[in-house]
Amino acid sequence: MGNRRRVAERSRKRKPFVIGGLVTVVAAGGAIGVYSLYGGGASADASTTASADQKPKKTGPLKATEVRTAATAFLTAWQQGKVNKAAADTDDVTAAKTLLNSYTTDGHIKDVVLTRRKMTGATVPFSVKATVSYKGVTKPLAYSSKLTVVRRASDGEPVVGWASDVVHPDLNDGDKLVTGASGTPPVTALDRDGGEITTAKYPSLGSVLDGLREKYGKKAGGKAGVELRIVRKAAAKGKEKEPDKTLLTLSTGTPGTVKTTLDPTVQALAEKEVLTQAKSSVVVMRPSTGEILAIANQSHGFNVAIQGSLAPGSTMKIVTSTMLFEKGLISPDESHPCPKTYKVAGWTFHNDDDSEIKVGTFKASFAASCNNAFIDFYPKLENNSLTEEAEQVYGLGQNNWQIGVPSLDGSIPVQSGAQMGASLIGQGGVRMNPLNMASVVSTAKTGVFHQPYLVSATVDNRTLAKATRTMSAKTVSELKEVLQYTAAYGTAAEAMSGLGPDYGAKTGSAEVDGQKKPNGWFTAYKGDLAAAGVVQAGGHGGDTAGPIVAALLKAGASD
Repeated sequence: MGNRRRVAERSRKRKPFVIGGLVTVVAAGGAIGVYSLYGGGASADASTTASADQKPKKTGPLKATEVRTAATAFLTAWQQGKVNKAAADTDDVTAAKTLLNSYTTDGHIKDVVLTRRKMTGATVPFSVKATVSYKGVTKPLAYSSKLTVVRRASDGEPVVGWASDVVHPDLNDGDKLVTGASGTPPVTALDRDGGEITTAKYPSLGSVLDGLREKYGKKAGGKAGVELRIVRKAAAKGKEKEPDKTLLTLSTGTPGTVKTTLDPTVQALAEKEVLTQAKSSVVVMRPSTGEILAIANQSHGFNVAIQGSLAPGSTMKIVTSTMLFEKGLISPDESHPCPKTYKVAGWTFHNDDDSEIKVGTFKASFAASCNNAFIDFYPKLENNSLTEEAEQVYGLGQNNWQIGVPSLDGSIPVQSGAQMGASLIGQGGVRMNPLNMASVVSTAKTGVFHQPYLVSATVDNRTLAKATRTMSAKTVSELKEVLQYTAAYGTAAEAMSGLGPDYGAKTGSAEVDGQKKPNGWFTAYKGDLAAAGVVQAGGHGGDTAGPIVAALLKAGASD
């Protein structure tokens, strides 16, 4: 990075301040202007001094001047198109150089103006204004991003901690920005009634629309336009590639048409309901067919509703109960106390609030969501018992769902000891999302797994996933009994009030390390509608996700 020369810090009067070898004039919150004097390093605010032959490694918390200096040096070099210099001001020179070069050559982005905003600690927000130019067509580009300053591992110098999202907040490592004829033509997505689906109407569906274009753009008969887009990295073996994302349209292509199963009334209400709880997500579907009627997230970035991977807590007791009923280990009205504590492989499990049910039925423990009434079956089960039940009856955890856009179909790994005990109550290694749990309660309602889908399989002749076996009529009856009892008298009763009698529900609260409150889950059915929701860090599912799910079931049932 050249020889560093220390420069005395200037007074705070209206004079330029010195960054390494650059005299930089920065208006408060203003764009960056630079006059180069000589080659310099990333920081003039050294916390140690040393001879030219040997310089001690800098340590300790970053000073505000170090953060400001490092950030300004990087942004200045990037704005001036000095990619090598900008990359050298990061902690991953190779990756930074590759992406910053691609920004210009592949993205066709020029005239970049970067404006540093007010920093918070080591994080420095900044705005980007630029021009995208391709074959005589130009359009302005504007967005905001941020960077974080860290100490470089080798010498402790303050530099920008490199990540692809420094360049653009929607970039993941391995992605790049590309301007050109889009490889995939645009699509016009339609709801089940033929109405156009847009993010203006349904803000949650941005990633869904991206996914529909990725999968059906070439099949729907459209013609590609010219766009600046994020081209996602190739998917790992056995995984679906994340859809590319359009950032700017320079010339519009001709879209094809794709019809979905989304219900406009239910989707509109789902968008409204998720706004009542931060970090909430919900899915509504039809148990008899698998049609997805609504997908909504309070946050419009990552699609937790269909791609999330979260511990489902006590909603997983639906699957656990199915397994216990099928093995003949218990029945709903059979006496089965729920002890205050239960020990598995040296680990002591507690119920919520250290409650217990000394005298009661299994149905009462299910309705009260009493954990140890499930965990105490551990000695009678094999390590793979829950995994097999989830895969064979509920169609979960095999990475073979094809709903029409990228989704996850849950994970129920084979575990042993205390982790196996935790899996029985939806903790341990079990991971689900609202789509998965809406499917679970749908299967419990009908006794048959119908893979959820957003686009009919007849559109592209894809094969939907199937379960290898179905429940007996006796098991279906037992499941409905415990789910109905929970909706009428258990932890779901308040939310489900007035929705009976053809209904059932299960609440859940999943503990997460580092969170003060658990993730709140709720899954339920009403007639031929089923829904599941999660409110991350929301607390008890009956109080948080429950009202969202119940409102959607009530509205859908009245259509």
